Amino acid sequence: MKTLKDECRIAVVQATPVMFDKEKCLQKTLELIDRCAAKAELIVFPELFIPGYPYGMTYGFTVGSRKENGREDWKTYYDNSILADGEEMKALIASAVRHQVYVSIGYSERDAVTGTLYNSNMMIAPDGTALNHRKLKPTGSERVVWGDADRDFFPVMETPWGPMGNLICWESYMPLARVALYQKGITIYISPNTNDNEEWQNTIRHIAIEGHCYFVNCDMFFTKKDYPQTESAGAEIAALPDVVCRGGSCVIGPNGHAVSDTVWDQEGIIYATLDMQKVPASRMEHDVCGHYARPDVLKLNVRDE
Repeated sequence: MKTLKDECRIAVVQATPVMFDKEKCLQKTLELIDRCAAKAELIVFPELFIPGYPYGMTYGFTVGSRKENGREDWKTYYDNSILADGEEMKALIASAVRHQVYVSIGYSERDAVTGTLYNSNMMIAPDGTALNHRKLKPTGSERVVWGDADRDFFPVMETPWGPMGNLICWESYMPLARVALYQKGITIYISPNTNDNEEWQNTIRHIAIEGHCYFVNCDMFFTKKDYPQTESAGAEIAALPDVVCRGGSCVIGPNGHAVSDTVWDQEGIIYATLDMQKVPASRMEHDVCGHYARPDVLKLNVRDE
């Protein structure tokens, strides 16, 4: 393991997107980067922060049929999804370069060629390098909105604090996906998600211990009132609880202990200083892809072409 910079100053942004409006989401993101950059070197945003997560909406899909008003709502979401190399992403990259910070941002990606949408996360470096990750398998009914990842599997960014990677929400329940990151020696594991249930809080501690890395749990906070008017989902949204996603963002250290507060039921920015020397120290007795592995018995082959 390379010698690491001793500390990482991180900002974990638990915020409410301006739902289904890419321009306003972008503006809010840029303002938050401006705000966080005074205190942080790494700024992390939630899953699908641009243009928001359409929790509870079915887009008129039932088995074997679709409704036209649902198609209209899906087209609105499509129109407010962004390209990985589009003007919105260029603005985010320019902001990271201007402030000399690392940024991780979740967004709905629209493929420029096929038109398929992907639940994606972009990691941006201060030199303008950007590594895109598409969610391998959208969870449940997410599959009617976003496609399976088809390229650029398990990107890892070299940082002053060691290799940094990300898995989106329930990708972290895919054991082999986690191992694919562990094999690359990650020290910072970013989890942009929309997962505010109690059992998730147990999951994030397990993964931090398993990988002996820092686990960055970044969720959103949004309410029923944050949804715009829709063609198809009025009754679906009306049936939701007032607080749709409670958040629960936090940072967990490589021994499974919290190194920040956990934020619930509000927008907020978590600032934390990560002691990066704890990562190699924690691997003395357990290194999941090193001395605590049995490659003669178990081996993961990743098809990353």
